[in-house]
Amino acid sequence: MTQPIILANKVHKSFRTGKLEVHALRGIDLSVDQGEMVAIMGPSGCGKTTMLNCLSGLDEFDSGAVLIEGVDLQEMGDRSRTSYRAERMGFVFQTFNLLPVITAVENVELPLLVSGVRPKQARERALAALGQVGLSDRADHRPAELSAGQRQRVTVARALINNPAIVWADEPTGNLDSESAEDILTLLRKLNIEQGQTLVIVTHNREISEMCDRIVRMRDGQILSDEKNGKV
Repeated sequence: MTQPIILANKVHKSFRTGKLEVHALRGIDLSVDQGEMVAIMGPSGCGKTTMLNCLSGLDEFDSGAVLIEGVDLQEMGDRSRTSYRAERMGFVFQTFNLLPVITAVENVELPLLVSGVRPKQARERALAALGQVGLSDRADHRPAELSAGQRQRVTVARALINNPAIVWADEPTGNLDSESAEDILTLLRKLNIEQGQTLVIVTHNREISEMCDRIVRMRDGQILSDEKNGKV
C-alpha cells in the first residue's frame, strides 16, 4: 500500500498563559493520501488552525509524531524544517500576507528568489503561475490595485510556485465576498484535480467542505469524525 503523504499519530499540543494551561490538541490521529482534498471543520477555538500549524511544521507540538512524505518532522532541525516547507509545501492564509510595495509578479516570485533561483527563471515561473490563476493581465499591479479575490489568487499562485506536494489553507475564503469565494474554491479544486496536489483546508465554509474529498470535524482539540464526502 502507498504510504500516506500526511500521517499524524497521537499529537498533543498545549499552551500555557501564566498559570493557565490550554490543551489545544488532545491526541490527534490523522492520515491523508496523496492527491486528497480534505476539509478541517469545527467551531472557533476547537484546534483547527493549531492542528494545521503542527502538521505543517509551522509550530512545534508536545508529543506524538507527524510524518510528511515519510519524513518525521521532529527529527529535523529548524533550518531543515524551514527548507522542507519552502520546497515541498505551499500556504494560503485568510489575510493574504502580500507585500504591499511590490507587484503581484514580484510577490509570487519572491519565494524563488529567496531560495536561490535565478531572477530570469523566477520571473518566468511567476508569470506562468499567475497565468494558472487567471491573472496574467494583473502581473504589474500592486496589491492595493487588486480586488480581494484577485489578491487571494496571487496568494494561491505564490503557494503553487514551487509545485508543492501539499498546500495548506487556513480559511482561504474568509475575507472574500460570495462570488470571489466561489472563484477561489473552484480554482483550488481545479488545481487539485489537474496537478494532483494534496490540499488540507481549515474552513467554516460549507461550500468548501462539500467540494472536498473528506470532511474532518473537530471539537475541543479532538477529531470527532473523519468521513468521505459523498457529494464529490
